[in-house]
Amino acid sequence: MTRMTAVWRKEFKSYWYSPIAYIVITVFLVILTWFFFRGFYLVNNANMRDFFAVLPWAFLFLMPAVTMRQWAEERKSGTLETLMTKPLSEWEVVIGKYLATVALLVVILLLTLPLTFSVAGLSQAGLDWGVVFANYLGALLLGMAYLALGGWASCFTQNQIVAFILGLAIIFVLMVLGLPVVTLFSGVFAPLLRYISIGEHFTSLARGVIDTRDLVYYVSVVFLSLYLTVRTVESRKWG
Repeated sequence: MTRMTAVWRKEFKSYWYSPIAYIVITVFLVILTWFFFRGFYLVNNANMRDFFAVLPWAFLFLMPAVTMRQWAEERKSGTLETLMTKPLSEWEVVIGKYLATVALLVVILLLTLPLTFSVAGLSQAGLDWGVVFANYLGALLLGMAYLALGGWASCFTQNQIVAFILGLAIIFVLMVLGLPVVTLFSGVFAPLLRYISIGEHFTSLARGVIDTRDLVYYVSVVFLSLYLTVRTVESRKWG
């Protein structure tokens, strides 16, 4: 645990030593706030529905940007072999790196709270905080799944841009599987595609209902992605 914590601390600090975290967070908050308030006063209804509706698509670009250097940079600089010769298991390194990205995700979500409180202050009836909590839980789980998938994608290349595009492509496919335009022509496989769809489970949580099936789904995606990352790192660390 101590060794994994050391990896987590090193990785988390590295985001703040470079402009990556600052650029990603700033761009994300500016774009998301702009999209939200662009139609906020037009509908004359103070709620967070539109904010959380656009969040999965904003995360689609944000999370691969966070994870693109996770393993690609290690391979490009040749430090992967050095890292793996230390008394660390692959699982400790993978989980340590992953938890560092999750910590950054938590920071990003916390920075959206002023927007939420502002909307609550503008709303005459106030916000349904149970629904808001379910949406934030869904956003956290969705982001964690994106990060795990993006980290796995980063294992396959030394180029950060390629890692970003690959991560984005994997997540995008899992996003669109549940869209009506896809399930309409999938026949008997439609229920399966909707369950596999990563966005479908966020939509379920966004309704304010915390279903154990959605929780199990996201935990399964994270675990499977981390497992695949470990196996990929093991196969490529000497490559």
